[in-house]
Amino acid sequence: MSLERDLQKRSGSLCELCTSTENISVYEVLPIKNGGLEESLMACKTCIDQIDNPDTTDPNHWRCLNDSMWSEHKAVQVVAWRMLSRLRAEGWPQDLLDMMYLEEDTLEWAKATGEGEDEADKLVHRDVNGVVLETGDSVVLIKDLKVKGSSMVAKQGTAVRNIRLDRENETYIEGKVGGTQIVIITEYVKKL
Repeated sequence: MSLERDLQKRSGSLCELCTSTENISVYEVLPIKNGGLEESLMACKTCIDQIDNPDTTDPNHWRCLNDSMWSEHKAVQVVAWRMLSRLRAEGWPQDLLDMMYLEEDTLEWAKATGEGEDEADKLVHRDVNGVVLETGDSVVLIKDLKVKGSSMVAKQGTAVRNIRLDRENETYIEGKVGGTQIVIITEYVKKL
């Protein structure tokens, strides 16, 4: 079965966030480790647009999270937590966050994009040109890099897709080069 068919079966062909039946599609929840059913959900265009573009967020649309935050599926829980965290200044989302419980690994996944952190506390990762890097971005190496602890050399011009940010150091990102997960210093990458 395809991922889309599996998700449609799981969701009953509804948006797993707001239960809309219109314009639903597969949405992969960043950062993606293995992909597939566990890291995806069915979402409508309205939800996806507001998740990806915080400036277009309509707080009233997200009152649906009162129900969907209790989903048994981790991807739905993660998006619910992120959107409630984004909207917590509205008042009612904070009440829902106080009731919500996530397993430790699910909460770590939810926090991986930095959603819910105060702007002053967020580390900003920048590439060699000062462009802000986000979890899930793609970058290219600007010089050959020797990988510590191995004989591997990551060549200049190598694309690294779906990066993850180090939450403790703004100069480090993680990504796969040649199938090996490595830590890369941001001054040696350029955002694609």
